[in-house]
Amino acid sequence: MSMSNLLLNKHNPDVLTCIANLSNDEVFTPPEMAAAMLDLATEAWARDHDGENLWANPNARVLDPFVKTGVFLREATRRFNEGLITAIPDAQERVNHILTKQIYGIAITELTALMARRSVYCSKYANSEHSICTAFDTPEGNIWFERTEHTWDDKTGTRERRVDPLSGEEIFIRTGRRCSYCGAGEEDYGRGEDLETHAYAFIHTNDIKKRINEIFGDDMHFDLIVGNPPYQLSDGGFGKSAAPIYQNFVEQAKALDPRYLTMIVPSRWFTGGKGLDDFRVSMLNDRRLRTITDYVNASDVFSGIGLKGGVCYFLWNRDSEGDCTVTTHFKDQEPSVATRPLLEAGAETFIRFNQGVSILKKVLEQEASGSFADLVSARKPFGLDTTFKGSARRRNETDYVIYQNGGTAYAPAERIRAGHELVDCWKLFVGYAAPGTGNKDTYPHRIISTPFIGRPGEISSETYLCIGPFDTKVEAISALSYLKCRFTRFLILLRKASQHVTSKVYTFVPQQSWDRTWTDEELYAKYGLTEEEIAFIESIVRPMEDE
Repeated sequence: MSMSNLLLNKHNPDVLTCIANLSNDEVFTPPEMAAAMLDLATEAWARDHDGENLWANPNARVLDPFVKTGVFLREATRRFNEGLITAIPDAQERVNHILTKQIYGIAITELTALMARRSVYCSKYANSEHSICTAFDTPEGNIWFERTEHTWDDKTGTRERRVDPLSGEEIFIRTGRRCSYCGAGEEDYGRGEDLETHAYAFIHTNDIKKRINEIFGDDMHFDLIVGNPPYQLSDGGFGKSAAPIYQNFVEQAKALDPRYLTMIVPSRWFTGGKGLDDFRVSMLNDRRLRTITDYVNASDVFSGIGLKGGVCYFLWNRDSEGDCTVTTHFKDQEPSVATRPLLEAGAETFIRFNQGVSILKKVLEQEASGSFADLVSARKPFGLDTTFKGSARRRNETDYVIYQNGGTAYAPAERIRAGHELVDCWKLFVGYAAPGTGNKDTYPHRIISTPFIGRPGEISSETYLCIGPFDTKVEAISALSYLKCRFTRFLILLRKASQHVTSKVYTFVPQQSWDRTWTDEELYAKYGLTEEEIAFIESIVRPMEDE
């Protein structure tokens, strides 16, 4: 074994192949995934530079701005070490050059900074006697961390009157403030000096180029930015509610104007929602997004992680525009690969499955009497939230039957705040949340919860969405049969990126005539689906009769 390989392999066994994930917010990347992402940059560089090897360039710089284990930087270091043998024959000189002039990282916590330095420098202190680099003067080397505090915005929150316990005087304080950079709530993340703030330095600045120069020196430019950013922060909502944050890292990385950017993030941005709509529009209209590799089941990448909607990694190429090469990994099937526009005609969101593009085109080519989404209510169809509890007994004749979390009850008419036009009509109810599939999106599954008919005089809490109104029971039964079809639920899936099934996910579903019992066979024939397209739908969507 060469000296350079000995220097780079002091860390044995490889802790990064077996380290446990700490949370869904900060998911550690397996080494093989880091290698696959760096391969994208390798191939793009070769295409753009007449076959040159990125890793043989002694001037190329790589930044991971959200370092956790250091897996990306370690793999990049290994590649540079092999690629620069000819240019820098001396092993120690080569390693010193790579680690001081080509490899940079910003850690997300003090712990991950130490972990990453151990992975890359083989020592938690870059200038220690155990470090494989002998040219650093500081313990952090080029893997930087500094505690950052949130900036609480006084324009947010609520002004409250309090009494000072010491003086007894009346004072006013503002509670519920949020960070002006990341939106974190003060109640959740104003934790004091002893606890981690999760105020990530990379996104807590309005001038990222200036901040990078302050950290690493003047005139810093990176050929490749790579990494796996934090995914979400608790937003103080009901239950385990959390707001996505990874989009802020993507946008900040673009602001640094790297030659290439590759990151692995949740796939929920495909369809937007909860803080992601602007990001979705920006990404899908950016023709520099040249590849997307999508894993429908996140567990195929991050074992044991409960991440609904899957994950994807992408390559953004600053100097190249065109259609995007989309690779979809689904179950044990061969990966599906297609080069296509990110936005298909008639679609506002990314069509996740390549096979779904041809199916959707056939649906959009036929005139329809409107979108099924026009029949689907907003959240809280009758103005009653999830926590509403009706009475176990009907108190008077004007009380309505209410479908709520945990069963049925009765609700007084005066409690209804919305949806009055739906109360006395036939309708359908369907769960706002999709049926549980454990910690991963296992297929085939139902896509939506089992819908059921609501009679005149029946309402629901936020637990259900309401579909209607229908004039007769016959029409409601017809719509119910349509919603149970695999074909219909597949079109829902094309817009669905999480367990929540809002009215928007029904956008691609056309309305039909509500005068018959609909079957998949009739719908397949109506829209001219091929045997291959039918087989694909049925590999994803489970028959509703199984329930």
